[in-house]
Amino acid sequence: MPITRLRPSFTFTQDRLQQLKSVVPEALADGKINWDVLREAMGEYLADEEDEQFGLFWPGKRGARRLASMPSKGTLVPAPGEGVNEAQSRNIFIEGENLEVLKLLQKGYAGRVKMIYIDPPYNTGNDLIYSDEYAEPMDAYLRRTGQLGEREELLTSNTKASGRYHSHWLSMMYPRLVLARQLLSRDGVIFISIDDNEVANLREICAEAFGEENFVGTFTWETKRAARGVPPTSLLMSNHEYIICYANDATNVHFRGLDRDEADFGNPDNDPRGLWRSESIRATGSQDNYFTIPDPATGNEFHGNWAFSEKAIARMIGEGLILFPPSQDGTPRQKKFIDSYRFETKAGVTALGWHSTERSTTDLMELFDGKKVFDFPKPLSLIGYLCDQALIDGDIVLDFFAGSSTTAHATMRQNLKDGGSRQFIMVQLPELVPEDSTASTMGLRTVADIGKERIRRAIKRLGEESATAASEETTRDDGLSFKVVKLSRSQLRQWLDYEGEDFRDYQMRLGDSAKSALADGWRKEDVLAEIVLHEGFPLDSAMTTQGDFKANDVYCAQSGFRSFGLWLCLDEQIKEETAERLLHLPKEDVFICIDNALTDELKMRLADAINLHVI
Repeated sequence: MPITRLRPSFTFTQDRLQQLKSVVPEALADGKINWDVLREAMGEYLADEEDEQFGLFWPGKRGARRLASMPSKGTLVPAPGEGVNEAQSRNIFIEGENLEVLKLLQKGYAGRVKMIYIDPPYNTGNDLIYSDEYAEPMDAYLRRTGQLGEREELLTSNTKASGRYHSHWLSMMYPRLVLARQLLSRDGVIFISIDDNEVANLREICAEAFGEENFVGTFTWETKRAARGVPPTSLLMSNHEYIICYANDATNVHFRGLDRDEADFGNPDNDPRGLWRSESIRATGSQDNYFTIPDPATGNEFHGNWAFSEKAIARMIGEGLILFPPSQDGTPRQKKFIDSYRFETKAGVTALGWHSTERSTTDLMELFDGKKVFDFPKPLSLIGYLCDQALIDGDIVLDFFAGSSTTAHATMRQNLKDGGSRQFIMVQLPELVPEDSTASTMGLRTVADIGKERIRRAIKRLGEESATAASEETTRDDGLSFKVVKLSRSQLRQWLDYEGEDFRDYQMRLGDSAKSALADGWRKEDVLAEIVLHEGFPLDSAMTTQGDFKANDVYCAQSGFRSFGLWLCLDEQIKEETAERLLHLPKEDVFICIDNALTDELKMRLADAINLHVI
């Protein structure tokens, strides 16, 4: 087997090229697109330059699109001690800039996230938006968080007096939505909270990022029912907000559906399948299913245009789902069991009613001993409803504008309600709170600190409410747990283009690069975490020390989402005894070590037996 050299990689553009190649292979050669061939293959579907195209355009769109495809130079490192019941937890809180984090999640979570909920800045003119830089996004983040040189603000104001008021907001949202779609499963959906300021523009960029055909619906919900806080210049009181829903593929989306009232159902024949009611089977739309349905018991025949095909009706008769009338004067109907209303293709309603924002603030204050640490948290009932509709046991929900972590709280509460094991991933920027704020006086310096503390307190409260021990001694994973990882610079040494003229300096840089593939000051835990993420293993992968290896410190990462084991050693030299044991690993497993830790002979022997990757 060939020896693979490990290098930080971001395959977003390559993955899209591969998709294009699978459809139009003749248009790609040596990894490059031949535009002339592509034009010929697409024929009449390819727009001419003179054609006017429908779509939303703004200053900065090209840069925003480019930003989505730029690789991150960062990684995610563990922050042990900041979570609860970390060892067995599948729940993750990521502290970092969400654009960089979305890039880093691509390998381990592409196509795995069932639901994304985000509550981004609404662009009211008073709130802040992310201050993205097109040149070196990761360096800019490290600089802003004080990890690299001069500290700067993480966010920037975007007042309505700005000449590019809408453009700045759109440029912030666009690359994040493009990356978010790659994480959604085939039946996954994204819910985006928004108000009147940007709802129209949000629809437009979502149609581009997800496809117009994947629009699911616009939900509305009441935020208040009292005429308080109405500006004197306003003619109307705004008492509603929107939740825009798009899918990765709308044809695969299923919502749980609305609960039915048991009083509307019965079971007069004691059917073991449970409560049921009768419903019409006559066609109500444009169906053209004219045929005769025979009653097997009486021989009566019923002719009409039916809502189901002849084959489907025959199956339903065999399953005892068709109710026949005593005479031909009546009409057959179907048995509809109460459980069959679950996981229908529509949630039932798009008007979600009243979810009190005042109550959500009060609920959060109760968690924090009556102190107000966060403004305008989303209602638990609202996010809980979305989780109930879109998620089933074992699904993953992602919120990359986590704020106070309402989504994490709602997910854990839903799990305790029905015994599920849904997993959450929260992403929040370490945005500084005002020094004179209540949160700051409690030691919560950033919004990320508030989110983490809310999860800790919610775990304690939910554990008490469910009479479940949510402590360090808990041995089973009841969902009341989470671990923390943080965005940081890569631990792998990266070659930077040399722009000087000093040959000795250039030689010295070459020597340093050859001497160590790891960055100065690297930590073993951080390097192991980065390699696991680089190899496409999720953040909740099990990492264990392999005590059978006596001569070297060897670790193994495993995940149910990977068919192979990942073996790692960061020692300066791989001993012969260790190599002998590695030769007996399954052929599909991967072993990763530092390049200089292996002799040429050991490299050849290991490469013949297993997948060998070197740093």
